[in-house]
Amino acid sequence: MTEPDGEAVLVLTSRLDSTADLVVEHLNGRGIPVFRCDTAEFPTELTLTATLEDRWAGVLDNGHRTLDLSRVRSVYFRRPEEFRLPGGMSETGRRFAAAQSRAGFVGVAVSLPCLWINHPARDLDANHKPWQLAVARRLGLKPPRSIITNDPEAGRKFAADLGTPIITKSLGAPVDTVIVDPTDLDDSVRLCAHLFQEWIDKAHEVRLTVVGNRFFPVEIHAGSEAARIDWRTDYKSLTYKPTTIPAPVRERVSAFMREFGLVFGAFDFIVTPAGDWRFLEVNPNGQWSWIEHRTGVPVSRAIADLLEKGTTGE
Repeated sequence: MTEPDGEAVLVLTSRLDSTADLVVEHLNGRGIPVFRCDTAEFPTELTLTATLEDRWAGVLDNGHRTLDLSRVRSVYFRRPEEFRLPGGMSETGRRFAAAQSRAGFVGVAVSLPCLWINHPARDLDANHKPWQLAVARRLGLKPPRSIITNDPEAGRKFAADLGTPIITKSLGAPVDTVIVDPTDLDDSVRLCAHLFQEWIDKAHEVRLTVVGNRFFPVEIHAGSEAARIDWRTDYKSLTYKPTTIPAPVRERVSAFMREFGLVFGAFDFIVTPAGDWRFLEVNPNGQWSWIEHRTGVPVSRAIADLLEKGTTGE
């Protein structure tokens, strides 16, 4: 078994993550040691041995290579999967083993004092959409007027007070954005929290990918009515164009990133016919490779640059 020579980049993601492959290829081309593994490989294929000294020190061992935890320069936390446990365990045993694995493996990993893209705790914070919206509003990023409620009457009143169409979108799992007829809001709304927002007329949308202090804004133009409401529903109709970001928006996005402690963020904006940028949301671990493939914006290179340096500083 061999150990990466020099300070290594730890890449935590699934084996079939083609997006992470783009970053790893850059690092390999530069001769930067990479140790790639997935949490799903623990504990059946991946062994952790960590001893508490001044910090947790020890090794990760996948049976072919080992990683010295004291020599990790940076971590790319992409899309790791849930722990894969041996068959034949009772449900109680599986729950216990998964909880122990999460507390032990992840607990040691997140304590590594190095650059993370992004640290899981920062991802978790920034994934709370209501928190995003509150911070965006305070910073002047002008999110849509919004209400979160499980009261159908409150939803109808919100729409009436706006006097404009409203949309609903998921607060968690990815679900298509839809335009809502307020008269359709019934007692089923009471079953969970719902986010309702004003409909904002758009000239186009922008996917802004931020990597450290590098900004990659790309216009997304919808070619169908479905894509005009939610471009994720009709990728084939979309056209893309790299663009520039207004300086005040850039400053506010930078402040947003600092507030949540993010190194990477995939932001979505509406640009109105008057040219006003309106914040929709940020995915702190959003997809970006299709934008790079379609436009050539060098997101993978920017991520590799930071992972190689191990810092967001100049």
